[in-house]
Amino acid sequence: MPVQAQAGVLGSDSAACSGGAGPAIRANVSGLKDRTGELKLELYPANEADFLKDDRDLIKEGKFFRRIRVPTPQSGAVALCIKAPNPGRYALLFTHNRDGRNKFDFWVDGAGFPSNMKLGRTRPKLNMAVIDVGPGVTVTDIKAQYLRGLGGFAPLNNGN
Repeated sequence: MPVQAQAGVLGSDSAACSGGAGPAIRANVSGLKDRTGELKLELYPANEADFLKDDRDLIKEGKFFRRIRVPTPQSGAVALCIKAPNPGRYALLFTHNRDGRNKFDFWVDGAGFPSNMKLGRTRPKLNMAVIDVGPGVTVTDIKAQYLRGLGGFAPLNNGN
């Protein structure tokens, strides 16, 4: 079960974000639709072929992949930590798994990336997710996005 570390940073990798240990990413997430389900960060190689590829395939091919999951906190600010193997360029995906199933549900779940570009109705592009990770803790702010009618995914206008 993921653990919570000091200063409210969530996830089994939270120690990597405390005291600037790194290399790690601290993702400050805002705009949650509600406080249900679980939150997830996934870190992929930063190339088109591997971005959003099934983790089992990446691991089988000897490529880097990391995921952290935490229950959605009932209140307060949300900061998640995920370790990177080395400083460098990666692709980071945030998802809000609201329905509790381990598969992204387009109609229910939320997503976000470091660029905070509007996702719209198409498959996310690599440039939306790329993040450069330094030797310490790299901090990024991610605005959660949810399906909003015909326009596709967009941030909600709430303060969560």
